[in-house]
Amino acid sequence: MAAEKSFVKRVLHIIDSLHLGGAQEVVLNLATCGSSRFRHEVATLHGHGIYWDRLKKAGVQVHSLSPHKFLPVYLASIPWRILADKPDILHCHLIPSNIIAKPLGALLGVPVIINHDHTNDPHRIDNKILLALDKSTNRFARHIIAVASACRDFLTSNESISPDKISLVPNAIDLRRFSPGEASRDEARVRLGLPAGSRIVAGVGRLNPQKNFSLFLDIAAQLAARFPDVHFLLAGEGPEEKMLREKAAALGIASRVLFSGYVSDTRLVYLAADVLLMPSRYEGLPMTLLEAMAMGLPVVASKLDGIAEVIGDGEEGFLVPPADAALFVERTASLLTDAELSSCIAKNARAKIEGRFSVERMTSAVEDIYDRFLP
Repeated sequence: MAAEKSFVKRVLHIIDSLHLGGAQEVVLNLATCGSSRFRHEVATLHGHGIYWDRLKKAGVQVHSLSPHKFLPVYLASIPWRILADKPDILHCHLIPSNIIAKPLGALLGVPVIINHDHTNDPHRIDNKILLALDKSTNRFARHIIAVASACRDFLTSNESISPDKISLVPNAIDLRRFSPGEASRDEARVRLGLPAGSRIVAGVGRLNPQKNFSLFLDIAAQLAARFPDVHFLLAGEGPEEKMLREKAAALGIASRVLFSGYVSDTRLVYLAADVLLMPSRYEGLPMTLLEAMAMGLPVVASKLDGIAEVIGDGEEGFLVPPADAALFVERTASLLTDAELSSCIAKNARAKIEGRFSVERMTSAVEDIYDRFLP
C-alpha cells in the first residue's frame, strides 16, 4: 500500500469561479505549495477570473467549463473533464461546485471525492432547497474539510453530517509572500495613489453585501469628523461600487475615500494602511484577515465565526459585534491614536499566524486527508 501511494496522484479541483476570493486563494496554495506526490489541475465552472492567470503563471493547468455563469455548459463539460483527466481525487469548492460535481464524480467512479466548506453562508439556512441539495450531495463526499469550527458545527447541526466525516483545516497563507518590511509605506502609498502624510483605514474585498462596506462608510464618516488627516481606501470591485460611491458623496467624504478597484498585490494595501476594517455580515475564515495579520497590520473586525477563532479580542486585533458602528469607530480610533497599542497588536498578530496558519501546515493536513482515503 505504501509503495502504491508513492506514485504521483492526480487531483482535480472544481470551483465555481476564479474571481477574487478566499476559496480561490486556498486552491492556489494547495496547487502550488504542496508536495510533489500530488499533481493538481483546476477547473472553474465558468469564465476565467483573476486566479486563472495566477494559476497558469504558477504552472498549474486550468480549465474553464463554460464561457458564462448563466450558460450551464459545465453540466456536460464536468463529466468530459473527469473522463479526460481520470483524477484520483475530485476536490470540490463552494456550494454550486459541491452540488453539481460530487454526484457526477461519484457516477463516473472517481476514487476519492472531497468537499471543502469555506463559509457559513446564511443563505443555506434561508433557502431550504439549497440546504437540502447541499445536504443530499454531501453523501457523495468521502470526507469534508471545514475551514473553521463554525463551518463544521453548521454541517453537523443543520445537515446532520457525522463529526467523524469532517476535518477542521483552517485557511492559511504563504508567509514567504506576506511578510512585513518588503517595501516602504511611502512607496506603497505612492503606488496606490494615497496621500503620503495621512493615516489610512483600509477595507479589502468584493464590493458586495457580505462585506458590508456600506457600514464601512458610516464608520468612515464618523472617523473623518474626528481625524482631519485620516483617509480611507476600499480595495476591490463588485456590484455595490456605484452605490458605495454615491453614499460616500452623500456622507460628504468622497474626497477622503479612494476606490482603488482590484489590487493585484494586496501587500501594498497592508503596507500602506494603519488599520484594516472588516465589518462583514458573515464569514468563514477570510484570507484577507490572515494576510493583514501576517503583514503586521492591526485589524478591527466583526465578531464572526472563523474570525473569532483567530483573533483574541484586544490581543491580536479587535472584535466588534456586527453592525455596532459606534464600537467600530472607538476601536479603530484607539489604534489610530495609540502607537504602542497598535504595535503590540501587530506583533501578536504576526506571531499567531506564524504559529498556526502557515501554508505548510494547511497543505500537509489536506494531503494527510488525501492519503487516508486513497486506495
